[in-house]
Amino acid sequence: MRIITNIAAIFAAMAIAGAVAGAAQAQPARWQGQWPETDFDRTSIADWSEIMSGGPPKDGIPAIDAPRMIPAASETRLEAQEPVMVWPVPDGAARAYPIRYLLWHEIVNDTAGGVPVAVTYCPLCNSGMVFDRRVAGATLSFGVSGLLRASDMVMYDRQTESWWQQATGTGIVGEMTDEELDLLPAWMDSWERFRAAYPDGLVMDEPDWSRDYGRNPYVSYDRSAKPFLYSGEMPPHGIAPLMRVVRVGERAWPFSRLREEESVTEAGVTISWEAGQASALDARRVAEGRDVGNVRVRDAEGRDVPHDVLFAFAFHAFWPEGEWMLGG
Repeated sequence: MRIITNIAAIFAAMAIAGAVAGAAQAQPARWQGQWPETDFDRTSIADWSEIMSGGPPKDGIPAIDAPRMIPAASETRLEAQEPVMVWPVPDGAARAYPIRYLLWHEIVNDTAGGVPVAVTYCPLCNSGMVFDRRVAGATLSFGVSGLLRASDMVMYDRQTESWWQQATGTGIVGEMTDEELDLLPAWMDSWERFRAAYPDGLVMDEPDWSRDYGRNPYVSYDRSAKPFLYSGEMPPHGIAPLMRVVRVGERAWPFSRLREEESVTEAGVTISWEAGQASALDARRVAEGRDVGNVRVRDAEGRDVPHDVLFAFAFHAFWPEGEWMLGG
């Protein structure tokens, strides 16, 4: 499992993994033995050295399928400021997926309101998104490959064993190369705010795995100076690489600006920031993380807009020509 308990361990692991990767970085042959069903002749990867092992093997971080859901009113384990991924199910009760579980599983394959979804969270990029699992006429289910690219989780689908970049929702290796998953309106919110907004909502129950749920295995990660297993260019404008940013399409709004202004309306969206959500990547217990705030993104009609809240380095890595919405 990818269990990193402090920053010193992060950089020690980085040095070891980097040395291993350097020994075999030019060809996909390194991966073919582990992925015999993957079509490596179809890929958008130009430089295979970009693909690195994050430590665990394929499925070493186990995705959750068909999670048990319980009424929000009956959940007693979560603290008020704990972060949860919120999916407002069409034609159904809204669902919350606690980050305390996604830290250890990273992908949840679920279905509600007739929509099959993959709820995803990459701790190394803080990227939490909900995708529709229907693509190219098939309904896919996803697992964790154990691989990283630009420090972002590489997912795989179990039907074709194609690889997918979690940050972009795009197929990068295999039969599904260049296919794109639909990003759905969903957001990270505090448990307290979810309960208030959706008193009849549902929350994912604790999985049946032997994990110390509630503990953060990435202590102080979002306070570190450098991302894990990332050697790319750092963000421009003096923005800290692990500053959270709100990404809508190819634009990014830094949290530093949102905290100061609290509400920003531009480029067709209104982004609001409000205190009251713990960082999952700070303290040893998720609930004790420092307050990083809650964000909502809506259009001119007040509808929720698909977006992501990820670290600045990851936005720059995957959208190098993206627009930084700095204001002023």
